[in-house]
This record gives sequence, C-alpha cells and structure tokens, in this order.
Amino acid sequence: MESEGESHRLDVKIDAETITRQAIWAGIKPGMRVADLGCGSGKVTSLLYDLVQPGGTVVGVDGSAARLVYAQEKYGRKGIDFIQGNLTQPLGHLGQFDFIWVRFVLEYYLSKSSSMVKNFAGCLKPGGIICLVDLDHNPFNYYGIPERLEHTLKKIMKEVEEKTDFDPFIGRKLYSIVYDLGFEDIDVRVENYRVTFGKAKELEVFNMLKKIEIVPEKIKFQFDDYQGGYEEFYQETLAFLSDPRRFAYTPLILCRGSKGAKV
Repeated sequence: MESEGESHRLDVKIDAETITRQAIWAGIKPGMRVADLGCGSGKVTSLLYDLVQPGGTVVGVDGSAARLVYAQEKYGRKGIDFIQGNLTQPLGHLGQFDFIWVRFVLEYYLSKSSSMVKNFAGCLKPGGIICLVDLDHNPFNYYGIPERLEHTLKKIMKEVEEKTDFDPFIGRKLYSIVYDLGFEDIDVRVENYRVTFGKAKELEVFNMLKKIEIVPEKIKFQFDDYQGGYEEFYQETLAFLSDPRRFAYTPLILCRGSKGAKV
C-alpha cells in the first residue's frame, strides 16, 4: 500500500475511541514505557501516549521515512520518539518496554510473523504485555457482489499472498503465535472492524478504492475477465461499493499476553 498519500489514508481511518478502549483492555497503564511497532501516521502512538500519563513515554517505530516525517510533524511532542526501523530485525537498541502494541503489521509478513513476535518479545520487560491486533479473512466477506468481481478480487489476493508475503488470515493465528512463544495470561477479543450496509460511507469507499488503485498495479495484475481492463474493473467495484443492498464485514482479532519466564 506504499504511495504518496498512504500516511493520510492511515491517519483518517483511525477511530480514537476504539483504539483507546482496546489498549485499556490490553492492559496499558499510566507510567508505562510503550512501543508502537508499525506506528504509521503516528496517530495511534499519540493516543497511547495519552493513556500512559502521567509519567509514561512512547516510542513509535516504522520502516517508512515518509510516514515518520508525517508523524513527527502532526503528533510529535515531548515524551514521544519516532524512530525508523526494520521490524524484521533485532530491536534491542530500543531498550526495554512495559507494553508493546502491534497493530496491522503482521498481515504483511506471512512467512515471518512468528519470528517477528519472538523478536518483539526480546524488548519486553519480565511481566510486560504484548498486544497483537490484526484483521482476519480480509477482504473476502461480501454478499451481493457480482460473481466476476468476487472472482477477480480473490485472484488479486492470491497473487498478493504469493508476490508480497501478505497474509489475509493472520488474525486467527495470533493466539497460537503468542501461545507457542510461552506468553502467560493470554486473552483474546474478537470484534467487528467494519460492517458495511445501506448507504455508502465516504471514508469506506475512499479506503477501498485506494487499495484497488494501488495493489493491482504493484503486482502487475492482468484483468483477463474484463474486456475494458482495469477501468472496467474499477467502475464495477465502485458500483458495488455504492450499492445500498451490498453487505460486507471484516473481523478484527486482538490477542494480549504477558511475558513469563519461558519467553
């Protein structure tokens, strides 16, 4: 999804009330030192910072220099550090944390998700908390979708898995990853990330159209089922998203655990 407007897309889709509620459920508390791994636009980092006051600090880490510039300009303040880093590499230089938040990161690392969480755990203090947050079965849960469009979207996602290491089913794997690594006091929460019906919401249409503008081009997808190529596919997608009869939903799974002696 890397593009010129990606920082803005990530920023506008975040619901502050939801993030706050989820982080409190996970166990965030005032005074903690927190890592927001894959911090994106920095908005979530800022929300986590508010939750650890008084006395807490947050480090936001992301691989994109452009997103970090956006984050620093919009959300930078004393007590928040934004650092560029490769989340597939050791992170010991960041120090130790009481709480690590990993939201919408592991879906991009089908072959590396378990080893990455093990790596993150190395930055946790004994008893520290890690919270993994990701989607599941994304974006296949539609009803009322034209057969040709559904077939094409599934083909796109299959190629995305093969060519980019994307995992649309990472949500259901989070518990097992945390369990296998020896975390304790594990808890899981399943929520609706998005439920779409009736009149189209402008933000939802914007977010989906951004994906179909960027992803097929990145993987050089061939629209064999569309005589008019990408443009015909785009128009059919727009018509489906705007249809008040269509129904779509995406599950969100959160998994939290505490670092025990075996981790």
